[in-house]
Amino acid sequence: MSSSFELPQIGYDKPMIEVKRLDKDLPLPKYETQGAVGMDLCAAENAMLSRGTVRIVPTGIAVAIPEGWEIQIRPRSGLAAKAGVTVVNAPGTIDQDYRGEIKVILTKISNGVVDIKKGDRIAQMVVCPVGIASLVEVDELSDTERGEDGFGSTGS
Repeated sequence: MSSSFELPQIGYDKPMIEVKRLDKDLPLPKYETQGAVGMDLCAAENAMLSRGTVRIVPTGIAVAIPEGWEIQIRPRSGLAAKAGVTVVNAPGTIDQDYRGEIKVILTKISNGVVDIKKGDRIAQMVVCPVGIASLVEVDELSDTERGEDGFGSTGS
């Protein structure tokens, strides 16, 4: 399926992401449907995962992300539901100044073994706007209704 449709943009300009294909045998990431926000990433090499193993799997691409944007690497729901495979540091962040190969840190959280083959879709990347903050050190913070209550304090 090709991405010939026009993607709607709500509130943000559509960023132009430069992609360097390091493995010409693999397809470039693309949106599979008009409503999709993630583009699938493929494995650039074979990997075997059993319960509790962690593997860094290359994707065969590198990117140049414009300032003010990041790419988040997230699990694929189908791979997670069917094989118990997830992204360890989900969501992983690709910063705008990184120019190396995108690699995905995968683990298997269910029993059994899964064989990932070169070309299998292993994760998805989502392009997101980011704000860069300035930190200001203060002696006291303003009060809120919640205050310092955390970890379940707002309900079950």
